[in-house]
Formats: sequence, C-alpha cells, structure tokens
Amino acid sequence: MLKKSIIAGLVLSVAMAAPAMAGSYPSKAITVIVPSKAGGSTDRTARMITETMKTQNKGFEFVIKDIPGSGGQKGFEAINRARPDGYTIGLVFTPQLVAHIVSKRARYTLDSFRILGNVAQDPGIVAVPKDSKIMNLADLAKMAKAKPLTVAVNGIGSDDFLAAKSFEAKAGVTFNLLPTKGSTEQKAGILGGHFDAAFMNLSQMIAQHKAGDARIIAILAADRDENMSEMPTSKEQGYEVYMTATRGMVAPAKIDKAILDQLEAMVVKAVNDPDFKAKAKKGNIYLAPMNGADYLSYLKGLQADTQAVYDKAPW
Repeated sequence: MLKKSIIAGLVLSVAMAAPAMAGSYPSKAITVIVPSKAGGSTDRTARMITETMKTQNKGFEFVIKDIPGSGGQKGFEAINRARPDGYTIGLVFTPQLVAHIVSKRARYTLDSFRILGNVAQDPGIVAVPKDSKIMNLADLAKMAKAKPLTVAVNGIGSDDFLAAKSFEAKAGVTFNLLPTKGSTEQKAGILGGHFDAAFMNLSQMIAQHKAGDARIIAILAADRDENMSEMPTSKEQGYEVYMTATRGMVAPAKIDKAILDQLEAMVVKAVNDPDFKAKAKKGNIYLAPMNGADYLSYLKGLQADTQAVYDKAPW
C-alpha cells in the first residue's frame, strides 16, 4: 500500500511540475509581467496588445502585473523566475534588457527567455520645460558648458541614460544626471520646470509638446520621424546621437514549444491587426513588428553594441 502511495505521489508531482500542454491550454488567465509603473507607455503597450490577443483568441484571458524598479531589472528577473508553464509571460524593453546583462547586474541572460516578438519602438528625444531658453541641442551644449544642468533620465543603463552619456561625449559637456523612477517622474519634472532637460521617448512627451506644455528640441535619430516630421533630428543639428527603445514579448526559457509557437503566432497576429494599429496610432505607440527570430537577432546585435559602449565608459 505504501509503495503504491509513493508511486501515485510521484506521478502527481511530475504532472504538477510539467508545463501545460497546448491541447489543454489555457485553463486559467495568463499573467503578463510589465517591468514598469502602471500608466506609462510600456504599461499601455502591454494592455493594448493583450486586449487584442484576448479578442482574437477565444478562451484567453490576460492579467497585467506591473513590477517596476531598477530600470526594468526587477521585472525582467521576475519573468526569468516564473514557472515555464505558459501562464506567465512578459513585455520587455530595450536597451535596459541587455544593458543590465552587459553591466553584470542581471540575474538572467538572453538565453533565459524565449522571444515571442517585438511590438513597438519609441524614438529617443530631448525635452525641456515650455519656458526654457534652450531651443535646440546647440543651446543645450552651450548652457551645459556655462553652468551645471540637471538632466533627468529613466534610470542607470536606460536608453535615456545611454543617450545622455553619448551626448555628453559628443558635445564635451557633463550633466548633473538625475536617474528617475520612470517616465511619469520625468514628465512631471519637465512640466513643473524642475529639470533643465530630460532624455526621454517620443510617446512620453509628444502630446505635451503639441499642447504647448513642454518642448521637444530634438529627435535622436538620423532621419525625421513621420509622427513629428517638423522636428529636426540630432544628426541635422550636428550631433550623431541616436537612440530608440523597443518593446517586445517574451516567455521563460523552458516553456513547452507547442505553447511557445502558439503565443508567438498570437503576438504576430495581434500586432498586424487593423484595429490594434489604429488604437496604437491614436495612443502614440509606434509599431515595429518583428517575429521571435528577428527580434532575438536584434537583441543580440544590441547587446554587442551596448557592450562596446560599456567597455569604453562603464556605468
């Protein structure tokens, strides 16, 4: 009797530990970890894409779980630690995902995840308060040489941080860099006139710029952005400082392949949905669809580029 009980217990334990099989999947809601605060552009992207995935796929429910902190690191590591049963996935963002790996702060590598695909990209910008005398990047550099400027970025190792450090090197200046806890804090500081400038993303400040509540002075790109075609780029202004963020979906590494394939197909389908595209455009979310393989290739290249930057100026 005891032997039978032990065998039965082992069978039950194995069954409970095994990943969910695609045939019975899903039997409950899927948690989507978002490594940022609620209400920001990353959180909004996650909510929009999962709402479309729910609409397109009968029986699927998604619950957003925001885990902010340490420039996304807390959330990235939470995705890595999650059971690979298909009931926890996440939305990640760059360059923070690879910057933490490069700086050896991360308790994960790219191999810790299975990449479902990219959803959006968000060009870098430089924003100033609406009454600032800084009208362009030349003014920013000139004023930074004359006096210390407080410049906000979204955490150490973030896209904002890397862009600001790149501008410092190109312009020969040193900012009083202020790492914030997220774009909400950056935005409040610019709107309140508490910061001299902020390196941010376009989606986070375009509405305020158009309303006249703040001013964007540059898009950090070689080519003008179609969403703000009147704004001169950093290259046009004489500074080759380029930065864009991406936001993509991942799952824990050991997830069952059948479920992985199903989720990847769902992400790709959702990003290409006409209604989703319309909502994204209205919400200032700039789509950049990539399947899992293409996004993984992008991430590997970005990690190599970020490593080169880190080797020259560790943070």
